[in-house]
Amino acid sequence: MKKILIANRGEIAVRIIRACRDYGVRSVAVYADPDAEAPFVALADEAYALSGVKPAETYLDIGKLLEVARRAQVDAVHPGYGFLSERAEFARAVADAGLIWIGPDADVIDALGDKVSARRIAQSVGAPLVAGSNGPVASGEEALAFAKQHGLPMAIKAAYGGGGRGMKVARALGEVKELYESAVREAVTAFGRGECFLERFLDRPRHIEAQIIADKHGKVVVLGTRDCSLQRRNQKLVEEAPAPFITDEQRRIIEESAKKICAAAGYSSAGTVEFLLGQDGTISFLEVNTRLQVEHPVTEETTGVDLVIEQFRVAEGKALSISETNLSRGHAFEFRINAEDPAQGFLPTPGRVVLFEPPSGPGVRLDSGVVAGSVIPGQYDSLIAKLIVTGSTREEALKRARRALSEFRIEGLATVLPFHKAVLEHPDFIGEGGIAVHTRWIETDFRADLAPAARPEPVETPELVRLPIEIDGKRHQIGLPRSFLAGMSHAPQPDTAPAAGVDDAAIRAPIAGSIQVWKIEDKAEVQAGDLLAVMEAMKMEVQVTAARAGTIRLVAQPGAFVNAGDAIGHYE
Repeated sequence: MKKILIANRGEIAVRIIRACRDYGVRSVAVYADPDAEAPFVALADEAYALSGVKPAETYLDIGKLLEVARRAQVDAVHPGYGFLSERAEFARAVADAGLIWIGPDADVIDALGDKVSARRIAQSVGAPLVAGSNGPVASGEEALAFAKQHGLPMAIKAAYGGGGRGMKVARALGEVKELYESAVREAVTAFGRGECFLERFLDRPRHIEAQIIADKHGKVVVLGTRDCSLQRRNQKLVEEAPAPFITDEQRRIIEESAKKICAAAGYSSAGTVEFLLGQDGTISFLEVNTRLQVEHPVTEETTGVDLVIEQFRVAEGKALSISETNLSRGHAFEFRINAEDPAQGFLPTPGRVVLFEPPSGPGVRLDSGVVAGSVIPGQYDSLIAKLIVTGSTREEALKRARRALSEFRIEGLATVLPFHKAVLEHPDFIGEGGIAVHTRWIETDFRADLAPAARPEPVETPELVRLPIEIDGKRHQIGLPRSFLAGMSHAPQPDTAPAAGVDDAAIRAPIAGSIQVWKIEDKAEVQAGDLLAVMEAMKMEVQVTAARAGTIRLVAQPGAFVNAGDAIGHYE
């Protein structure tokens, strides 16, 4: 390989670009309009516009990505994580274009990316499993029937998803249908497919996973375990390696099951096999993520293996040069730095980063996708950086993490830094008597007096207007900020939501994001607490409920992007 297209954005694009430099190959970035000034675009050797804003018209558009690959004359494509990273059709399209896919084969993605098929493979090798549906269910009614037959809590999971997207946990029969519909919507938005299956959910479990790397010659190596139990909305916030406070037998079952599952599937490249560990010691296979994980740095820091470069080597057909012996070295934590306000239910807070001063020193690594002045758009994931801290022991890593977090300063928008600082002082996480956190610990057990952050100033997305231009007789296209053309009468103006006023009758958007769906008709009569709308920002759904009874006139249209505080409806 001499040139690699990175079909992703943000901090993972930066991570892969740096690996390209280390490996001696050139990097090609692609970017949506809101990312035109992002650090990953400037860092890559070449960068190409995808001419759009929404994920569906940019990072999820296979045709556009392959056209860039053709124009840039790349040899290979790395999908990063999220977006198209676990889409078999993208892997096939890359291979059909004569390019190298840096990841497992498309057939393997099909087999393991389909969570139902993955369960069958896991069952065939003797991996531990809980009860689940025989395949995707077609409606909320079917989900309700499963819940009545097998009991609650029940997980509703995107069959072609991952990373917590499109997953809901129902704990009451009355919420099953709504959660099923929500899971389907999230799955369509994140993965382009909405099929969901059902599974008994272990209550208050820990989330333990095994990192594997496999070559195309049949060798599978397990690079240890991680604990990823600290989650909100089924998405991880803190990860650590190796997984602490598990028995040698539990570690053996998890690692051996992961190895057998991947070997049976004919896996190659980096991948992660995830399990739930119940309070009674029950282990249950969860899923296989057929891609690089967000939390891969904690494994890198505790094994000395560069997983991205190993992916490059495997893609080129080289044999693994590592073994499972003598890999463990110390303990590492990863803290996801998300643009969210933990004091307000982790509401996403897109906006501009005014100040960005990360920590440094012994045992500190930062994987970042932003710098001071960066705009964090509301159309994409809320992750802006990852702080990775390593020590010789878990106790030393905890001390270094407290120091590093105290040095970290971000201003201009809310982040989860206050949560990270608080959790490092909590006895449930410190684990002097054994760790007590679980996958819903944040929602059910965590209590801290965190002050709400100030609402970020609204930031206009730097929408680009593209115009044809002729240079030396050859037609080109240039993109100019709309503000540059503000005085031109023919420049189309963007649709905007009504500006926020002082009208107490206004129903205001709690976040900057898109109106996903209205749950009421125009001029509907509602009662206090009724669900009015579902908004989406940074790939998260947020419900808008009625503050009081009355008749509501809808203002913002479905799909419209609004700023936090904008009026989306009015009481009449």
